[in-house]
Amino acid sequence: MIESIEELESVKKTCQKKVNRSSSLSAGAAIIPIPGVDIGSDVAILLRLIPQINERFGLTPEQIDELDTQSKIMVMTAISNVGSKMAGKYITRKLIVNLLQKMGFKIAAKGTSKFVPIIGSAVAGSISYTAMKYMGNKHIEECYQIALETLEQRKALAAIDITPEPGEASDEPR
Repeated sequence: MIESIEELESVKKTCQKKVNRSSSLSAGAAIIPIPGVDIGSDVAILLRLIPQINERFGLTPEQIDELDTQSKIMVMTAISNVGSKMAGKYITRKLIVNLLQKMGFKIAAKGTSKFVPIIGSAVAGSISYTAMKYMGNKHIEECYQIALETLEQRKALAAIDITPEPGEASDEPR
């Protein structure tokens, strides 16, 4: 688990770099003037990218399963509060395709723009880059919020002092 705000910020920056690289790959695939190639590559890129982001934030199903019960509850509560569709879950092709379908307009615009000579490929690449960057950064922000909420809950729990004050009744014999 992430132990500090500094570590959390570092993980966020690392993941943003991964998203930028993946967005560039997506744009490159979109430039190819063959319909459907870009969608397949976007799915493949996201199938690799999203689990990597989850792993960096400590939010893969395996990492969550390894936590103690109290930490697991904190993480799952944070995931629920944030409303993330991908944190703490196994990332499947079906899940990625469903998310891409929700961005349907951008995907449709990208596909049709390929039929416009020269400029169409550039437009498709731009749309692809923007859509991939949006999805990746949105997921990073969700993971960041989950990790931050969990970190704050753990700090609050650690601040609760359960030892009796001097002079208070205790169960210990005198």
